Amino acid sequence: MKKVTYSIIGAGNGGIAMAGYLSHIGYDVNLYNRTLENIQPLIEKPRIGLTGEIEGYGELNLATNNIKEAIEGTDIIMVTVPAMGHYNLAKAMAPYLEDGQIIVLNPGRTGGALEVYAAIKKDYPNKNIVVAEAQTFIYACRATSRTDAHIFKSKKEVSLAAIPANKTLDVINLLKPAYPQFIPARDVIETSINNYGAIFHPAPTLLNSGHIERGAPFEYYTEGITPSIGGFIERMDAERMALGRLLNINTLSAKDWLEETYGAKGDNLYEAVQNNPAYHGLQAPKGLNIRYIYEDVPYSLVPMSSLAKQFNIETPAIDSIIRIAELITGIDFYKEGRNIERLGLKGLQVNQIHEFAEKGSISEEREEGVVA
Repeated sequence: MKKVTYSIIGAGNGGIAMAGYLSHIGYDVNLYNRTLENIQPLIEKPRIGLTGEIEGYGELNLATNNIKEAIEGTDIIMVTVPAMGHYNLAKAMAPYLEDGQIIVLNPGRTGGALEVYAAIKKDYPNKNIVVAEAQTFIYACRATSRTDAHIFKSKKEVSLAAIPANKTLDVINLLKPAYPQFIPARDVIETSINNYGAIFHPAPTLLNSGHIERGAPFEYYTEGITPSIGGFIERMDAERMALGRLLNINTLSAKDWLEETYGAKGDNLYEAVQNNPAYHGLQAPKGLNIRYIYEDVPYSLVPMSSLAKQFNIETPAIDSIIRIAELITGIDFYKEGRNIERLGLKGLQVNQIHEFAEKGSISEEREEGVVA
């Protein structure tokens, strides 16, 4: 059986770690980054060093800032760029995508696969491609330089779903030799709602924004999530789970997810965070111009809040974080983010939402009113 080939899109924390790992275990890997300056050291010497859970190095097949070169002839395109770049990336890749190629968003945040699939199909409706999304990124990791990454811990399980949904198991089977942690989800609505970055990223950042903005050193999770912040995060999580129940998907609380993913236990979320070895040593960011606000609020929390409003579900904790982010940044995230209109979900009933997620289209007409 031919070993699959990979393109990794994005040379940030996750992209460097993923490209290094896959090439380290013997796969042919192309690494793409839009900004030449950030990938130039790997163009000159295409070798990534790894420390932490995985020690060693990986030799890249190619490092480039040319998207056509990066994806040409590869089997699986692993996207690690922030969610705010998914739409433009889809448009940039679309002319060069080949029938049979698989795009995997790592992660999709909320609605990523829907957005990317629609963007590609709008201009190239006859291209036979699959767009999948992971529920979360498979590692806790950091790039330590432009050519090195430290992998703190790999997650034990990560849900994944594809559009079309009948391709999910095919995608997982292709990924399995490298990533046996991927397990199938019902569809991309399930992976979107079970987006734990939405729960663990914006709230601790904004509720510690004073310390972060002045660059005070502290461990982001173990020190940034105090008992009271942990309690607030659990309220956000309860709202997410209520939306999941309405959409008839399997949901797991953030506390239980920490146990399932990392083996971290506790009587509440605060205790589970403190007992998670993967979070120890992860430092808080220096400054507020970060993905935890500019990605996770508009591309994770906004679609959850927008969808909840369509079904008259109240989300006061989630909405308060969105509002604080808007007041601090001056950006209307409800307008700029992945709202239900942008995702094509406005006016859809629950069964239609799943049909849209499974097929990329719906066979029935949309309802003018909201139907729960």
